[in-house]
Amino acid sequence: MGDGALSVWERSSTARVVPSARPRKLAKVPFVELADGRLQGVVSSGSDIGRVYVSSVEAGTYAFACSTNNNRPCGGARGMFCNHIRALIGEAVLQYGAERVARYLKVEVDAAEPDAHAVIAVMTATRPTAVGGSAAARVFSRFLRHLAYLELAPSTAPVPEMQWFPTTRAVA
Repeated sequence: MGDGALSVWERSSTARVVPSARPRKLAKVPFVELADGRLQGVVSSGSDIGRVYVSSVEAGTYAFACSTNNNRPCGGARGMFCNHIRALIGEAVLQYGAERVARYLKVEVDAAEPDAHAVIAVMTATRPTAVGGSAAARVFSRFLRHLAYLELAPSTAPVPEMQWFPTTRAVA
């Protein structure tokens, strides 16, 4: 994708907007990010519309955590990846691409064209351990902050919280 496909804002931004590797549906995993040495995000509950799970997998060790938004442990994460973590990895592969997710998590995938199943298989083969969800509050807070931006009316005016970003034509 050349610069011709980017908007003026994206070309002039100090942080490039990286397009998704493939389109994804946000209903099951509305928030996924590669940050703080982890793949982390928010996964919707399959049984309760008012419940979400905050899940994460650490890079290198593949230690994982999964708990509800009320800090209750996930019942499925007993010694292995639960369905929430598997869904998180699958959506991360859609968002960022399998190669980028594998590289970030330090997963050595043998397949020529890795996919989510290959990444999960390598990680689960190491028998990762469950860790406390100490990062859950920060991840959920970031998710709520992202939701707040969705409530803003479309506008070309500056967003006050984003004013600390320097403009590209600023003179020091």
